Amino acid sequence: MDGMSMPSSIESSVSSTIQSTFSSAMPTSTTSTGGVDSMGGMESQMGECKISMLWNWETIDACFLSETWQVKSRGGFAGLCIGAVLLVILLEFLRRASRIYDQHLIRQHIRATSALAATTVNNSSDTTNGALIAKEGTTALVRVTPFRPKLWQQAIRASLHTLHFALAYWIMLLAMYYNGYVIICIILGAFIGFFILQWEHIDPRGGGVASFNGGKCATGCHG
Repeated sequence: MDGMSMPSSIESSVSSTIQSTFSSAMPTSTTSTGGVDSMGGMESQMGECKISMLWNWETIDACFLSETWQVKSRGGFAGLCIGAVLLVILLEFLRRASRIYDQHLIRQHIRATSALAATTVNNSSDTTNGALIAKEGTTALVRVTPFRPKLWQQAIRASLHTLHFALAYWIMLLAMYYNGYVIICIILGAFIGFFILQWEHIDPRGGGVASFNGGKCATGCHG
């Protein structure tokens, strides 16, 4: 009986020794793991992108559009804000360029129609009216008909529209990061761009922007 009790006592003592050793080793292991986790947390806070889908005022380590576009300094963030203002001003410039090009096409069409009408009348028996049209070069006596741009003219119009659309979408993606500084710069760029590039004569008859030849704006004429 004594020989049978000996192994159980030895086993219990060995198991208690193992448990005590394991329990004494646990705090050291936990402490070391916690130290590694804290170091990793510090590294992630200092190196990873700060992206928020809520309103924020992040500056350093803020990322936009991709992980490679990460702001590393306050100077870099200031450059980003200036770039946002310039992007919106460029958007207004493309809108103005599209309208100016449409007005250019309208003037070309008016000149071609006037020249054709003057040639037709000058070749007729009524030389008085023909001389009047040729001398004044006015469209008051000529009925300007709607026209369709040529293939290459429409390609230029489509290119300007595509650039305007792509830039507007790019600005929208920047605004979707909900960074307060960037959104303020976008609004500021819209004000500056419209103030500078849309300061034109307004036609009191139609309420639109008057073109260079005194008529209505291009988008209102054959939009």
